[in-house]
Amino acid sequence: MSAPHPPKVAGIDPAVPPPAHTVAPTPAAPGAGPSPDTAPPVSSTPAPAGPAPGTLLQDRLATWVSDLTTLHELTERLSRTDALEPALEELLRAGAALVGARRGLVVLEPAGGLGPRTSLGLGLGRADLGHLETVPRGSQPYGPLLGTGAGTAEIVHADLFAEEGLDPRHREVAARLGYAASYALPLTAESAGRLGAAAWLYDEAAEPDEHHRHLIGLYVRHAAEHLALLVEVERTRARAATLAEELLPSRLPRVAGVQLAARHRTGPRGGGDWYDALPLPDAALGLSVGSVTGSGPSAVAAMGRLRASLRAYAVMEGEDPVAVLSDLELLLRLTEPARSATALFAYCEPALRRIALAGAGHSPPLLIGERRTEFAETSVSAPLGMLACWEAPSVEIQAEAGETVLLYTDGLLHRTGDPMDRAFARLHAAAASIPRPMRRDPGAIADHVLRTVLPGGLDTADSEEDVVLLTARFD
Repeated sequence: MSAPHPPKVAGIDPAVPPPAHTVAPTPAAPGAGPSPDTAPPVSSTPAPAGPAPGTLLQDRLATWVSDLTTLHELTERLSRTDALEPALEELLRAGAALVGARRGLVVLEPAGGLGPRTSLGLGLGRADLGHLETVPRGSQPYGPLLGTGAGTAEIVHADLFAEEGLDPRHREVAARLGYAASYALPLTAESAGRLGAAAWLYDEAAEPDEHHRHLIGLYVRHAAEHLALLVEVERTRARAATLAEELLPSRLPRVAGVQLAARHRTGPRGGGDWYDALPLPDAALGLSVGSVTGSGPSAVAAMGRLRASLRAYAVMEGEDPVAVLSDLELLLRLTEPARSATALFAYCEPALRRIALAGAGHSPPLLIGERRTEFAETSVSAPLGMLACWEAPSVEIQAEAGETVLLYTDGLLHRTGDPMDRAFARLHAAAASIPRPMRRDPGAIADHVLRTVLPGGLDTADSEEDVVLLTARFD
């Protein structure tokens, strides 16, 4: 009859048995050779019952040093992450190494419902996470850790298929996804309270031993504090983006003879780029784009003040774009002496397809039509607030039926990472390559330009530069 097998225990390293220590044999007398007929001498000193105390202490110290080194390396890697998603991915990888699992998932649900809320898997696709969501919340591997008044204890399912009282749906999903055990811990920070939970899944029945539970507990406590900081950064970014969006037009006006569309991409800290379209007397239309120096809530607030002021000046003297920008420059110098801004204002007469515009340190508009794709000739001038008194001549553009005028901020060019001359060439090539069916839709034109000038997700990636596009297609 075979001996019983020891229970399986998960961990990063298998248990190493201590070395067997024996008493050294008595050395032979000088010159004496071995004799097969002579029995080896027997020591009168009895063998010790176990390892010497010094050896046990050395083994324990070696284990502590190894644990500290491992935790230092893992927490160092986590500390180098500066965004929420990479930090969650690093948490899952490190936790899987510490508890000896192959797959895992983390669910971020900060207390109070303030967000951000997300879920991420290690070795699990979006469909797998969806299957787990079909399990009743209280029966999920991490579910009891997320409810109102949830405790801080771990949740261990050492053998899902032998455990009594398990929800049938949980067992069904575990069989579908191919895991037989799970180990979950809460993500709780002293500064922010409950953030969510993390769970790791085993292919076979297993659970981490006490030693590795201690290690993962130390690591998760450190990770939760780091995640709390990143969650607060994400909330700040979301507030700044929301504020910027609320200060911009919620919808563009409908004016006979012209179709309008706008696209806006806000940087992670919130920037000061704006666009506007304002119906004016005599069936005219005022268009403007601009950018305030700086970033963050103060730049967003300054942008809102300038945009509101420009609307007032456009109503009073919109037919003279130079006067509009001159008034705006005077206001900026008096109320925001530490800031400068670029701006472009265009006074459009849709019935005549005539545009009078003036720019202050701003990139020239782009005319897009069947027979031409060219930058409008505008005068070179300094940004607002840079000179004692700003003034530059205005220019007039005569658009043809079916042509589109594209206004944009410099962020579109800066996000490319190219020198300005090459960025302008890229923008021109993108406008010239717009397919003919798209040219009837100003929104499709803006989207094509964004995708072509900023490929590979640069239009949505975190960047210090805001991007604004405003397109006006004349009938």
